Amino acid sequence: MSKDHASRSRTLSYWLRHAPEAGGITIDPQGWAEAGAVLAALAREGLPTSEALLRAVVEGSDKRRFELSGDGRRIRARQGHSVAVEGSWEPATPPPVLYHGTVARLMDAILREGLTRQQRHHVHLSPDLATARQVGARRGEPVILVIDAARMVAEGHAFAVSSNGVWLVEAVPPGYLSRADQP
Repeated sequence: MSKDHASRSRTLSYWLRHAPEAGGITIDPQGWAEAGAVLAALAREGLPTSEALLRAVVEGSDKRRFELSGDGRRIRARQGHSVAVEGSWEPATPPPVLYHGTVARLMDAILREGLTRQQRHHVHLSPDLATARQVGARRGEPVILVIDAARMVAEGHAFAVSSNGVWLVEAVPPGYLSRADQP
């Protein structure tokens, strides 16, 4: 991935998830921004851009973080927002087990408090070990947590799934967590 491509992706993540005003763009209640306004904002940042390069960021995102509208005129982050968005996350029954990648320095708090959404709308969970490992590795040596999603559902917790396969839940209390390397 080129330096400019990575910069565009990081910048889009920041603007579309957390601070649209930092890019001088607006997002609607569902998180959509006008692609033309985003292209102009990227140009103001000195990042070489075009519709083709914007599409390449969307299509080349390792976790499919972004999506373009059918007509290509709007773009949004699929999940991970700290700004208010309504989202279009489909309620769904998850597989019996889900995973979460984190790092060792956060484990004491996680084991005490569970997984909390922090400033985001949801806790993000992965459907497989490989994805969870990739997520955890962004911050250091990954620690993989196993979530007893079947028991959570049976006990009334609601899940949704985003259009890129990330599972979403309000919180995961500590009693539903175990480490992948421990029974």
